[in-house]
Amino acid sequence: MDGCKFKVRRKPWELPFLAEPEQVGGLRNIVRLHLGLWGLQHLVASAQLCMTELVTNVITHVGCGTPTTLAVSMNGQFLRLEVTDPDPRALPTLLAATDHGESGRGIAVVDAVASRWGVILRADSKVTWCELATGLRSADDHVGGASVDTAEALLSLCCTNPDREASHPPGVAVAEEVAIKMMASLLYWLRAHGCAPYEALERAQGHFEAGVRGA
Repeated sequence: MDGCKFKVRRKPWELPFLAEPEQVGGLRNIVRLHLGLWGLQHLVASAQLCMTELVTNVITHVGCGTPTTLAVSMNGQFLRLEVTDPDPRALPTLLAATDHGESGRGIAVVDAVASRWGVILRADSKVTWCELATGLRSADDHVGGASVDTAEALLSLCCTNPDREASHPPGVAVAEEVAIKMMASLLYWLRAHGCAPYEALERAQGHFEAGVRGA
């Protein structure tokens, strides 16, 4: 397939907070929830780790209680995390593995996990950012495998509207409704042929959960 036909929308978001150790757990949960909504569950652990290190860097080198902002967005095929703080002087430092002390260890973690990272200096603030490879073909592509691609192809056939302009393809919301109707129709088909629809539904759920665990 060339890409997701239904274009997954991943709207950028940002969250202002005070850089304190007590805030990190909540931020990790927010990152997990948003990436789940974006279909990027496979990046949760890496994104949480990088975010934690960037925020901890602010707490350690700028000060506990510093007004800070976390921003998450897509940059092409990459997931981008940005942490903004009001001190353009305290720059993150990447130390070699042989250096002693704890200073700079967080950035070393980010450097090891992320595909790339950097710092943007402004007059009254700085932005420390990192990007994680998603494995997507574009910012609005979906994650999956053969099963997801097969479903995408079937939904594309069912959602085809000859009167719809090519520049206005059906979105995820339309495809979701079609998918629900398809699942209901399959249950009716099973019952009409003497099969147990709820038993089949449980078996399908088992296959789905096994696939999620193995992903």
